[in-house]
Amino acid sequence: MLRVRRGLLSSFLLKILLLILLLILVWCKMGKRIIQQARGKGGPAYKSRSFAFFADAKLPPVFDKPVNGRVIDIVKCPGHYAPLVVVDFENDHRCVMQAPEFISVGDSVASGPGVEISEGNVLPLKDIPEGTPIFNIELSPGDGGKICRSSGSFSRIVSKSADKVVILLPSKKEKIVNNDCRACVGVVAGGGRQEKPFLKAGAVYHAKRARNKLYPRTRGSAQNAVDHPFGNKRTARKAKQKASCKFNPPGKKVGKLWPKRTGKR
Repeated sequence: MLRVRRGLLSSFLLKILLLILLLILVWCKMGKRIIQQARGKGGPAYKSRSFAFFADAKLPPVFDKPVNGRVIDIVKCPGHYAPLVVVDFENDHRCVMQAPEFISVGDSVASGPGVEISEGNVLPLKDIPEGTPIFNIELSPGDGGKICRSSGSFSRIVSKSADKVVILLPSKKEKIVNNDCRACVGVVAGGGRQEKPFLKAGAVYHAKRARNKLYPRTRGSAQNAVDHPFGNKRTARKAKQKASCKFNPPGKKVGKLWPKRTGKR
């Protein structure tokens, strides 16, 4: 009886080993997750180094009356293109926001309705004259600023109505927002950032890595067949099917994503 059990156990283990070997062989021939899928999952290789960021840059909270503050520090955060200023207000509130041009440590800034139109001051759009350069503009009152936050960017107020303000964005498009939304007067510092060349690929890699930007980018036709639908070693044929249906699984959504039309016009 013991010999029979041993024989059954050995045959069962042999079947398990054969099944594992078969799964390994099938897995080796199957395709892998493409880079888009791996980035969407959010593994450690594709996560931003947010723990190294200095702070979340936004406007101070809404004050009912004008409050004066003083710039105590100017910092460089790897998560922001523009330098940041740390401001201490008289009501014991500390704020971190984008630095305007020509500001320095020890300068005075103010926030609230009716403050002076000066660089670095924060006030509602209805109190800012037309044509004044502004940045870090709110889209809804009290959200802390959403647009025109990058280095060297600014917008201008084109016109005003009873409760709306028309803003000219850097893209030359016009946007209508509530006149109770706030903005900072001036131009974001660091406007010549893009004029300095990187010179080395390593500098580009570290700059992209700090903000979770993929670099370098390998084209799909240069990859292996298991890594991308366009990849193989048999041929570099360009006439591959580039259009992708929106009902395809995530691993096949490459090339032209559900285009309205293809081919020459």
